[in-house]
Amino acid sequence: MSFLRNFIRFSRLHTVVGTTLSISALYALALSYSAYEDLHLSLLALTLISCLGANIYIVGLNQITDVEIDRINKPWLPLASGAFSMRRGYILIFVSVLVSLLIAFWLGSYLLLTVLLSLALGTAYSLPPFRLKRFYFWAAFCIIAVRGVIVNLLLFLHFHSTINGLENIPPLIWLLTAAIFVYSIVIAWFKDIPDMEGDRKFQIRTLSLSWGAKSVFLAGNVLIALVYLFLALAPFVWSLSVHPWFFAGAHLVMLVLLWVGGFLVRLDEPGSMRRYYQFIWLLFFLEYGVFGLGKMVY
Repeated sequence: MSFLRNFIRFSRLHTVVGTTLSISALYALALSYSAYEDLHLSLLALTLISCLGANIYIVGLNQITDVEIDRINKPWLPLASGAFSMRRGYILIFVSVLVSLLIAFWLGSYLLLTVLLSLALGTAYSLPPFRLKRFYFWAAFCIIAVRGVIVNLLLFLHFHSTINGLENIPPLIWLLTAAIFVYSIVIAWFKDIPDMEGDRKFQIRTLSLSWGAKSVFLAGNVLIALVYLFLALAPFVWSLSVHPWFFAGAHLVMLVLLWVGGFLVRLDEPGSMRRYYQFIWLLFFLEYGVFGLGKMVY
């Protein structure tokens, strides 16, 4: 149980949940364009394993290269606390990336391209000589590119081409990609706000240190609020194959939740901001659910 608990921490549970839900929603969306004669559950399961392997490699490599910083910012992580040895960390990321690549090679080009691009950006984010996390633009670029673009477009094509034999991207998927693109920007900004102490000590130039936590917090919340308002109006303006009232109502509810959650944050308390950062991930999860359910009840 101790190993399992620490492995969950090592895997960064919120990223595992985000990866699982995004992949499941993209699979469901691709399936919704079929006649449901074959659910292709093995395709979903293997895709999940491959992408989760890549996910664990990326977050694990980041912990290996940031162990000194994490002893200040995130001392509960298993490498920073000493619960896992560095050798165990290397073994875990090696096994994870091996499993991910083997499955991706087997399942086809779209999944393989997703995994290879994600691994390349995840590696450049953490490892010298690039270590892109040192620069707030490139750090955000890595997260936005993977979460906001690569996963949504390439994995939808992976499922759509296998299930339906089609390689087009419907308007609804472009809209989902645009929404998740903005979420990814905000996640990239907000993740550094509670870590300013360690980042300042190790000269990691984050946007929070350059602009100030209050400005970054305000800008991120305004961006998400504008997305919610746009999405609430979108089904009444364009033909998106979603239930318009469900889609609009869900996003207005999420807008209220965003406002209430933001009002309760205390930026001078890292624990408060960490909870709000997890809350933004929860809204990220819900977005995939709203798109999937909106399509299903159409």
